[in-house]
Amino acid sequence: MRKIRKRHPNPAVHCLIKMEREKILIVDDDPNICEILSYNLTGEGYETVPAHSAEEALEKLSSDFSLILLDIMMGGMSGYQLARTLRSMDNGIPIIFLTARNTENDMLTGFSVGGDDYISKPFSLKEVSARVKAILKRRRTAPAQTNRFVFRNLVIDFDIKEVTVAGKSAGVTKTEFEVLAFLAKNQDHIYSREELINRIWEKTPYITERTVDVHITRLRRKLQEYAPLISNKSGYGYRFNISNV
Repeated sequence: MRKIRKRHPNPAVHCLIKMEREKILIVDDDPNICEILSYNLTGEGYETVPAHSAEEALEKLSSDFSLILLDIMMGGMSGYQLARTLRSMDNGIPIIFLTARNTENDMLTGFSVGGDDYISKPFSLKEVSARVKAILKRRRTAPAQTNRFVFRNLVIDFDIKEVTVAGKSAGVTKTEFEVLAFLAKNQDHIYSREELINRIWEKTPYITERTVDVHITRLRRKLQEYAPLISNKSGYGYRFNISNV
């Protein structure tokens, strides 16, 4: 009888077929709900990140998230307020509201502030899973959105490298745009002057930290009322922070 040799999978092929997990932000001031949802969704193959307030969610949120599960009634900023904030920034990340309030008016409010779906508490974990899958499938098949950041009357268009305030060009230079775009895309991080030099001026010799300050000052002037978006934490560096405006 011929002996059959067991073939081991090719590691290179395995790496090619391994897919990146979709990332879900779970926002609820009840740690038990965050833990239960995180445990079940992680078991379904998603990467989950908990946040116990809307303020914490804003700090943790980044462009690599695919979905937000969002409680409505929380201390401080409510889920509705967080949704309004994100939509005012032209952030189209899908939002599924989780709430114990299930009247028709509550549902209409959720959809009016930019929610994509609405699940009443107490909820079935199977229902949550099904809704999450449906929203993410719809998101994957939806046409790509414009690559820009919008906050009130400020628009940063990353494709055409243009900044406008109230519909008028801010007149930023190439370097000023690169500084602004970099900070706006990395809102969860404070960058020192040295880090900004290495990122923006890496091919330019003899750049001092004073050069960074001068460009930031000019950029803030051109941003007008939105100048506080670029904040400076003494001893640490610069950050793009929408809570300042």
